[in-house]
Amino acid sequence: MIVVADYGIGNLGSAYKALVKIGADARMADSPGGLSDINGLILPGVGSFGACIGALRSSGLDLMVLEAVEAGIPVLGICVGMQMLYEGSEESPDVPGLGLVDGWVRRLSGAPKVPHMSWNQVEYINGGGESLLFKNISDRSWFYFVHSFAPDVTDDTSGICNYGNGFSASVAKGRVLGTQFHPEKSSTTGLALISNFVESCHRKVVD
Repeated sequence: MIVVADYGIGNLGSAYKALVKIGADARMADSPGGLSDINGLILPGVGSFGACIGALRSSGLDLMVLEAVEAGIPVLGICVGMQMLYEGSEESPDVPGLGLVDGWVRRLSGAPKVPHMSWNQVEYINGGGESLLFKNISDRSWFYFVHSFAPDVTDDTSGICNYGNGFSASVAKGRVLGTQFHPEKSSTTGLALISNFVESCHRKVVD
C-alpha cells in the first residue's frame, strides 16, 4: 500500500492518479494513521513552502511522515514536498522544515526566467544513476519542472538540473527521497520513476 499525504493544499490528486495508472495499490490519507499496512508514502506539494508545511502540520500528517521515516518506510517528496524534507527555505525563513535532509531551499539564481516552468534534463551525481529510483532511466532524461526555489546541492543530491545555475533536482538520503520535478507530469519517464519508487517500497533497503 502506497499512501499519498492529502493535507488539503495544491494538486495532491495527480500523484495518486499516477499510482493508479501504473497499477499500484494506493490511497489518499488526510489524517495520521497507523503504519502497519503502509509500504511507502508520497508527500506532494504545490505553492509556497510556508503554506504547504503549515497545512501539513495542521493536518498532523507531518508526524506520519516522521514516523514513516523512523520505521524505515520509503518517503518520496515531490516539488514543494521535496523542499519540506529540508531544514528550511528562504521563501519562508521563519518556518522550519521537517529536517530530514541537511541543507536549505533557496531562490533560483542566475535563472533566465523565474518561475522555472519547462521540461529540463536531470544529470546524475553522487551515484544517483545507480539508485533504484532511476532504474532504467537514462542520464540527462527530461522531466517537467514548475518552481521558483530549489534545494542546495549537497552530498545527498542524486541529480542536478542546470537552469542558469545548478540546483538539486533529486535527493536520496537512505529511504528519504525527493524530486524537485513532477514525475507525475513527466510522461512515460516520470511514470517509470514512480514505478521504481513503488518497487523500492517492497525492498528492505533503497539501493
